[in-house]
Amino acid sequence: MTEKRAAPRHRVLKRGTLAFGGGGIDCTVRNLSASGARVDIASPLGLPQNFTLVIEADQFIRRCRPVWNTERQLGVVFE
Repeated sequence: MTEKRAAPRHRVLKRGTLAFGGGGIDCTVRNLSASGARVDIASPLGLPQNFTLVIEADQFIRRCRPVWNTERQLGVVFE
């Protein structure tokens, strides 16, 4: 399988939030790179086209958009 990511991702286990429109959805960040991340969420339904990934413990804030999703996982690319 050919790797299509712009940067290698590193496995992590961090609590995060996908923030948008004054609200947000809790998530678990499973891997992270300079260009994107994979997060676990309860459901991708209702997510807007753009949102902010916030990892409060690391003071990490990045605007992003989804590039793929399954029932409980979401791949995002940072903008």
